[in-house]
Amino acid sequence: MMINNILNYLDELYPNAICELKYTKDYELLLAIVMSTQTTDKRVNEVNKVLFKKYDSLDKLASANIKDIEEIIKPIGTYKKKSIYIKEITTKLVNDHIKEIPNSRTYLESLPGVGRKTTNVFLSVIYNEPSIAVDTHVERVSKRLNLAKENDTVLEVEQKLMKKIPKEKWSKVHHQLVFFGRYKCKSIKPDCCNCKIKDYCKYSKVNSK
Repeated sequence: MMINNILNYLDELYPNAICELKYTKDYELLLAIVMSTQTTDKRVNEVNKVLFKKYDSLDKLASANIKDIEEIIKPIGTYKKKSIYIKEITTKLVNDHIKEIPNSRTYLESLPGVGRKTTNVFLSVIYNEPSIAVDTHVERVSKRLNLAKENDTVLEVEQKLMKKIPKEKWSKVHHQLVFFGRYKCKSIKPDCCNCKIKDYCKYSKVNSK
């Protein structure tokens, strides 16, 4: 069965795939996920070393000068918007007297800049909730492997993956698909020649002709 072959190959490639974002506190992970949009986890980890060392508590971060936050996270791109989200999220957490971010999709998605993808990643990592977060890598790989249609929305891709993949594997497969898209099935020059599941991939079929 196609899906079993895909999952077995992902297990072979990335048996221990986990979130690559570094954090020591729950809000640090949440902010890191928000910052990871349109950049790499490696860059986010680099700027967060500086950010979370200088502002080592939620209160300090909420009170930080936004221009200073901008200067620190400038290397990750779209830093002005992300700096606003950092200030707004931390301020709301402080004002809501949040000591531990709750296992609540409703609350998380009420935070500025926090959408379904960010919530899925956070709940999966912090609370071990079964979920599949569809980022650009997961979306690209899913469509190339015919697990979703080309014109499917991000939500439709997520729903189709949840139907095809056993629930107990959702969180692990999410990270595996991210790794697969990040390091092998890349947007440009994917490693099709050495891919064991290329027979399922429409990209490989088109580009091997």
